[in-house]
Amino acid sequence: MKLAEHVIMVFVDGVGMGSDDPAVNPVHSGVCPVLEEMLLHAVRVDATLGVPGLPQSATGQATLLTGHNAARLVGRHVEGFPGPALRDLVREHNLFRQLADRGRTVTFANAYYLDDVRAVMEHRRQSVTTVMALSVEGTVRTMERLAVNDAVYQDLTREALRPRGYAGPLVTPEQSAEHLAAIGLRHHLALFEYFQTDRAGHTGVYAEARVVLGLLDRFLTVLRERLVGTGAYLLLTSDHGNVEDMTSRRHTLAPVPLVWEQDGRPVDRASVERIMDLTGVTPWLVDRMEGTGVAWVSKADR
Repeated sequence: MKLAEHVIMVFVDGVGMGSDDPAVNPVHSGVCPVLEEMLLHAVRVDATLGVPGLPQSATGQATLLTGHNAARLVGRHVEGFPGPALRDLVREHNLFRQLADRGRTVTFANAYYLDDVRAVMEHRRQSVTTVMALSVEGTVRTMERLAVNDAVYQDLTREALRPRGYAGPLVTPEQSAEHLAAIGLRHHLALFEYFQTDRAGHTGVYAEARVVLGLLDRFLTVLRERLVGTGAYLLLTSDHGNVEDMTSRRHTLAPVPLVWEQDGRPVDRASVERIMDLTGVTPWLVDRMEGTGVAWVSKADR
C-alpha cells in the first residue's frame, strides 16, 4: 500500500452517526448532501471508550489526537478544555509530535483572533488542538496570516469575528476550502477544526444546525474538488455525537464517523474498518503515512 504523502484532516466537533429521520437528524434534512454522501461510506468509531457517561470534548479529542484512552486515564469523560493531566498526555503523545519526530511537516490551519501568539500561550484555558499545535509548532496562526489567507477561521466565513472588531474582508466557505487546500498541499498533515456543529447541537435550535451544516457542506464540496488529482487524502472525523440528535442539547452515545478519501472516493476500506474506537485513529494514521507496522487495532482499554 502506497504511503500517504499529504493528508488534510477535518475534525468536525459533535457529529455522530445518528438516525436517518430528518426530524431528528438535520444531517438528513437535505441541507448537506455532500456530507450525507460521505457518511454513507464512513466507518463507525466508538467514542464512549469503555467509560460510563456521555463522551465529552476534552477527553474525546485527547484520545482522538494521541491514541491513548484519555477518559480511562482520568477516570471519567471531561468536557471543554483539558486539565493538567490531559495537557501532559497531549504534549507528549500527540499526532503532530509523532509525525514531526519522523520528519513530517504538520500544521494546525485554524486562525486565532490575536496578533501576538503569547496571548494564547499564556491563556489559562487551551483546547486540545491548541496544546498540540503549541507543543510541536511552537505557535498558532494569527490574524496576520489570516489576512493573507494562510489560515482558516473556524466559522468558515469570518462573520463571527465582526462583533470582536474584525474589519477585514469576509470569505465564503468555498474560499475557505481553497485556502485550506493550499495549506494542506504544503504540508504532510494539515488539521482544521470546525466546532460550529457542536455549538449548534447545544442550542437545540434545529434551524441553526441546518445553517452550520450547510456552510460545512459548501466547504467540503470545494475542498474535495480541489484535492482531486493531487494525490492528497482527506480524513474527516469527530470526537462525540451531538448535532445528529436535535431532540436533546446534550452529547450522545452515537459512534462517530471516520471518512478516508482520495479523489472524492473512499479508499483503503479494509484497513479503515479495523479502527474500532477513538484510540485507533492516531496510530492508524501514523502507520498510513509512515508505514510503522505497529499493531494499531484500537481497543478501549488502550
